[in-house]
Formats: sequence, structure tokens, C-alpha cells
Amino acid sequence: MAIIPQLELFSWEEIEPLGDLERLRLVLEHLPDEALMAHLEKSRGHGRDDYPVRAMWNSMLAGIVFQHPSIESLRRELSRNGQLRSICGLRAVPSAAAYTRFLRSLMEHGSWIESMFDELVKALSEELPEFGRRLAMDSKAIASWASRPPKEKKEDGRRDLDAAYGVKTYRGTREDGSTWEKVVRWFGYKLHLVVDAQHELPVAYTVTKGSRSDVKEGHVLLDELEKRQPEMLKKAEVLTADRGYDDSKLLSRCWDEYGIKPVIDTRRLWKDGEQTRLLPGHTNVVYDEGGAVYCYCPETGARQQMSNGGFEKDRGTLKKVCPAKAYGITCQGREQCPVAGGVRVALAVDRRIFTPIARESYKWAKEYRYRTAVERVNSRLDVSFGFERHTIRGLAKMRARCGLALCVMLAMALGRVREKQQDRMRSLVRSVS
Repeated sequence: MAIIPQLELFSWEEIEPLGDLERLRLVLEHLPDEALMAHLEKSRGHGRDDYPVRAMWNSMLAGIVFQHPSIESLRRELSRNGQLRSICGLRAVPSAAAYTRFLRSLMEHGSWIESMFDELVKALSEELPEFGRRLAMDSKAIASWASRPPKEKKEDGRRDLDAAYGVKTYRGTREDGSTWEKVVRWFGYKLHLVVDAQHELPVAYTVTKGSRSDVKEGHVLLDELEKRQPEMLKKAEVLTADRGYDDSKLLSRCWDEYGIKPVIDTRRLWKDGEQTRLLPGHTNVVYDEGGAVYCYCPETGARQQMSNGGFEKDRGTLKKVCPAKAYGITCQGREQCPVAGGVRVALAVDRRIFTPIARESYKWAKEYRYRTAVERVNSRLDVSFGFERHTIRGLAKMRARCGLALCVMLAMALGRVREKQQDRMRSLVRSVS
């Protein structure tokens, strides 16, 4: 818990009813930053202490909570707002150079920010029994302050030498059956997130250049969870993601290593014109790239989609039921049909297409809707934490800034929970209904 300076001008009783200052109070009281502060104090040693580490840190947090897009914007607010200076523990406004030095020190201690994030995730997991059962994964584009790579590669504190071009393609189907496609390009970075889909809170993150593949970083996120939040992987039941994470190795890893059911949309990778493939070991059963399984009537040749019969965990198979039996339809060739009793489809037939939750089932569609939880977290980062309009330069600074924003988000939510204000938690973290 943060140490809040007790100055003669400062009283929480006077300002707590104000919404913005209450948010800052939640962060200062519930952020587990003692270890980081002690380490920064030790690093400073016996040098000048014009602006105490704790006061600088509190003011940085205030800048995030109050959505200041730059250090100069924060300094102007501190100059104007004596009450905020008192809350932070400042008697004078720190210089721009002081903030530059402090930010440089934070970047050098990025692992401490990650540890603070992990501690917050663990605390929320203990407070909220369902926290971590449903996970969702996605990436967020963060455009750089620059619009293109600089011609001069020499670092001078003004250029962004770490940013790279990124591209994301969004596809969908309209109500009339036609398809649409939207391609987004940017120069900058990517924030890769795993969030709790029920409460819309982050549980793992990485920050990379914009050119980094979502699939490759998806494996890194699982590695990070395994290393830093192993209990979360044991607790998780479902992981949802869009088709950008469609990868047989990632899908297999979720189920085989962690027992997590992947609900990840498929890309269309089969060759043009290839609509179905024959199910191995059968002569009249085929499947398509969307996971649907069909049988052909041996008498008329009519094709019908087989019904879902559930997942057999011990066998690693999906049960498919004869459509005549499941739906009561007439099938002239049922007597001689070799699959009248149903079929078992092993996940091993195609790990990318066949998953423990059948892709064409209602349950799969229901779980896939939880994927939008990441989009709402991303939206809060843009609107409430300033990433839509920022002046951050360099990968190290971007990692530190993203980590701090996510820690603030978690600390505010944790404060609401601990203070028995779960109903007010919706203003920070709106649960999926």
C-alpha cells in the first residue's frame, strides 16, 4: 500500500466526495508499490533530494489517473492545483529535467513494475472467485508520435527509433451474407493482452514493435503466464481470441498443456475450391474448415449436417450424431448407413479445426462473444489512459507506460472490491452480462 504524505493542507475527508480525487485515492491506497519505492530510494543513494521519490511517484500516478497526455500538462496542473501537490507530497513543482531523470530510472526498473502488476492480479484472484476462469487474448495497435521511420538512426531523444510498421486485417460477414474486410496500418507498437473476460481486467501483457506477429506473441503470453501466474493457468477453463491467433500449435498447447479449451476463430487456409475433406476412416462423412461434419445418405446421396453429441475428454474425440436420429428427419438409406449410430471425430484429425468445444455449436458461439472484453479494455486505455493521444517515444518507455496504466487500472478495481463497492466497480470494469 502506498504511503500518502500527511501534510497540514491535506485531508481526505474534504476531497473524497469528488470523483476524480477518489480514483487517485484508490490507486495510492491499493497499489503495492512499497518494494519499488524502497528500491528507487536505495538507487538514489545520498544524492540531492529536492523532490522525494515517493512524491515524484505519486505525481506520476496522478498524471495517469487524470489523463495528462504529457509531463508538461501534468506540471501545469500541479502549478495550478495546490491541493493535488499536497496529496502527492510536493511543496514545489518538479522541473521537466527531474521528471526525465525519474522516468529514466523507472525504465531501468521495468521488472519491478511487472512484479507490481503480478501482485495486483494475484490479489484480485483472491478477492474474486471467478477471476481468471474465462480468458481472452488480443493485441492493440499504438501509433507512434512519429509517422514513419527516421532517416537519421542516431539517438537524440527526439526520434522514435524502435517503432515499426504494423498491419491488422479485420473480416466479417454482413446480414445479407456478403463479406467485408478492413485493413488497419500504423507505425508504432503493439500491446498484447490477456484479460479476464468476465470482469474485463488484464492478467498478462507484453509490448512489442508494431510488426510483431500476434500468433508468435500469443505463445510468449502463455510463457509469461506459466512463469509469473501459474495458478491462473490452472484456474482458466476457456481462452478466446480472434482468427489472428489461428494456429494449430497454439490451439494444441492450450488444451494439451494447460487443459484450457481454446475458442479461436479460423482463417480460411484451404486451397480455392476445396470446400470439404473426407473424414479419415469413413466413406460418406466429410468436414469443412469451420468444423462442421456432414454425412451423405447412401441411398440418395443427400448431404446433412451431423448433430453435436459432446466432447469425450478421455478419448480426445467429438461425438457426432446421425441427423435422422437427432432431428427426426427422414433418411431413406439409414438402414445401410455405416454412421447411423454416429461417429467419433478425434481432435488429432486436424488440431486447428477440431477443438474440445465444437466450433459450430451454440456453446462455442456463446464463449466467443467474451472475446470483446479485450476490445473494451483497449478502449479504456485509449480514452481513459491517454494512449489515443500520447508523446511516448521508444520501446522501453512504452513498456513502462503501458505497465503503469495497467497497474492503475487493476489498483482502482481492487480498491472498489476491497471497499465493498462491487456495484460501483462497473464504472471502472463493466462485467459482461
